Amino acid sequence: MPRRSAAGSAFLALLRLAVACALWLGGVAAWIVHVGGRDEAVGVRADAIVVLGAAAYDARPSPVFTERIRHGLALYRDGHAPRLIFTGGYGFGARFSESQVARRYALREGVPADAILIETLSRTTQENLVQARALMLEHDLRRVIVVSDPLHMARALRLSRALGIDAVGSPTPSTRFRTARTQWTFLAREVYFFHRDLVIPPR
Repeated sequence: MPRRSAAGSAFLALLRLAVACALWLGGVAAWIVHVGGRDEAVGVRADAIVVLGAAAYDARPSPVFTERIRHGLALYRDGHAPRLIFTGGYGFGARFSESQVARRYALREGVPADAILIETLSRTTQENLVQARALMLEHDLRRVIVVSDPLHMARALRLSRALGIDAVGSPTPSTRFRTARTQWTFLAREVYFFHRDLVIPPR
């Protein structure tokens, strides 16, 4: 009897732990979805709009990057900020950096060259924001609107705060991650990064 009782207690403890973990992970996922569903740029005037990098195919932005660029341009045209900061470095074997591809796109859309700043060194979200911060300091830009995909927005804003960037988020109104599988994969990845950043804080 005592042996069974001990085994039963251990099972209940493991069950409680599993339920607690599931509730925690569900809460983190719900928070990521919540942040990605709100546009903090409504009524906001900033110094610049930071468009986070994504894949580019030679001189053409990927569908995901195109959505980000378009949204950044829409915010610029609506008068939310007088400057655009495009981020993103060179992919493997690429002729152009992601930010150069975005700049070309914006120029073709009629944005004046002196309204665009780019960096070409970053390869990750954190590096995107580190390089954007350097441009902000160089050009005395204090407040920015960060543009990315809805499910990416929570991490982008969390990293911005950790880096001392005064930022509000404006997620793209649509996403290229349309299927349930791609959305769940993206969300699972963001839940992972949330916990990784707790263990290894960005700097």
